[in-house]
Amino acid sequence: MQPLGGDEPTAVGPYRLLGRLGSGGMGRVYLGRSAGGRTVAVKIVHPHFALDEEFRARFRREVEAARRVGGAWTAPVLDADPEAAVPWVATAYAAGPSLAAAVTDAGGPLPAHTVRVLGAGLAEALAAVHELGLVHRDVKPSNVLLTLDGPLLIDFGIARATDGTASLTSTGVSVGSPGYMSPEQIVGKGVTGAADVFSLGAVLAYAATGEPPFSGDSSAALLYKVVHEEPELGPLDGALREVVEACLAKEPGARPTPGEVGRRLAPDGAARSVAAGWLPGALVEQVSRSAVRLLNLETADGVSSGPVAFSRQATVGEFGPAPVMPGTVPEPRDARPDDAQPNGAQPNGAQPNGAQPNGAQPNGARPHEARPHDAAPASGDRPGKLSLSVAAASTPGEGGRGRRVSCTVALAVAGALAAVTVGSVVVFDVLPGTSRDETGGSADAYSPAPSASAPGEGSPPDAVPARYLGTWEGKAGALDGALPAGTFRLTVHKAAVGEELGTLRQTDLLGGVCNDVLTLKEVTAKQLVVTSVGRKTNHAGCNPKPHTVRITPVGDDLEYRSESTAEGNPEARLSKVE
Repeated sequence: MQPLGGDEPTAVGPYRLLGRLGSGGMGRVYLGRSAGGRTVAVKIVHPHFALDEEFRARFRREVEAARRVGGAWTAPVLDADPEAAVPWVATAYAAGPSLAAAVTDAGGPLPAHTVRVLGAGLAEALAAVHELGLVHRDVKPSNVLLTLDGPLLIDFGIARATDGTASLTSTGVSVGSPGYMSPEQIVGKGVTGAADVFSLGAVLAYAATGEPPFSGDSSAALLYKVVHEEPELGPLDGALREVVEACLAKEPGARPTPGEVGRRLAPDGAARSVAAGWLPGALVEQVSRSAVRLLNLETADGVSSGPVAFSRQATVGEFGPAPVMPGTVPEPRDARPDDAQPNGAQPNGAQPNGAQPNGAQPNGARPHEARPHDAAPASGDRPGKLSLSVAAASTPGEGGRGRRVSCTVALAVAGALAAVTVGSVVVFDVLPGTSRDETGGSADAYSPAPSASAPGEGSPPDAVPARYLGTWEGKAGALDGALPAGTFRLTVHKAAVGEELGTLRQTDLLGGVCNDVLTLKEVTAKQLVVTSVGRKTNHAGCNPKPHTVRITPVGDDLEYRSESTAEGNPEARLSKVE
């Protein structure tokens, strides 16, 4: 867990924030505490989503659906506000690393007994969810928490709020993760509960072998293997291998139901197996130490520690209340020497399950509600810029990512073509005859035709007036200023019509950076008209589509107006800084 940055909210709704757990495709996750002392995980949606009414409607529906999920081994929603300036959702907090973190930190697979109990608990969770007519659709190692009280399946439904909004789809947001998606998800067929069973099989294979059952050098190759090739299960054998193979059947109808999986892995039920002890000793010790740390946590007292990098997604304790379980505290399972895992440094974010300190708050703390401009930028480029947020802070960095425009992947490997919906990648130039222009374009692929317009009086046809040259910076707003869009930095140099004029560095509210290239289209007596398009080197989330921008002198400043409706037509007044 990271300390709160100086510009981050200290409260969201009724919850005081203790620290930042991490960031995902939809937003940031914070550890919070209610006035009564209950520890919760609060996910704040990225501000750009607030612009889209369709997203809000879907978010509202998915929150209501997620509220219905409340059985053992799941993490129900406790509170949410889809109508807030920046929508948020809260769940009770559970201590324990994600399965992905546990396997990574251990440097290998989990013990067979742990995997069997894991599978039984997740199967029972899916059975209960499917009875409600819901489908999770994103069962993967990072969405599974390992707690003393049993496994927890998290992130029910909320990710689906972004489904179908191509202009708002961000990296990691679209439902499904390559390697854990079912074949029917990849080829775009109807998704039923059987898709969750396939994903469950892939998760169990990962837990039992330390490697995903499908691998590839590219996303396209990986997805092709899921659809057409058999899984790689390595040393997995016996009854556990049989269950995993059944779950990974290509045809949905050939897979067992979650109830059947649970009975095969734990005939007496997952709860009894958990009560007898299910985690190896190293994990038990790790979670126990985290519980002590959480008891000593106090809420933010207003002293800023500064922005903290969050390039890695939160993998520990993102969501989840304790499941309905017997009162027995399980003992560590250390029956064999090879069950033990390295007892090294604890991952950030591991906290206790259901800790209930007295909730006393430090004197002088004055929480403020989360607003689009509350998120603090951090050093280094961050995940986050989407089409509806142009910029947020001038802090430089590297490797930023931003808006997704399309989540359609053209898959063509070994002659097989399949249209796929992917949550983390967009693969271009895969199909013969398909160019970057057909999928949105980029600065490196887009070459606008020179403007036929004559430059205005006093403006040479082969040069930009000196008035515009230099580096300019200022705050931006979208939707006629209704939404703070942050800051962007404009650099202008000499150019003729049709040549590169300069660049725009866009840093969003969460520190995500995208770089646009500006090509001079027209010079008039009153303004420059340019074409702006994202660099090819940008993260796939950045807006790759070309759009018109008008740069106009206003006093000693420049007014920057973008005609990108997908971004809310952002504009800014820029002052010269260099």
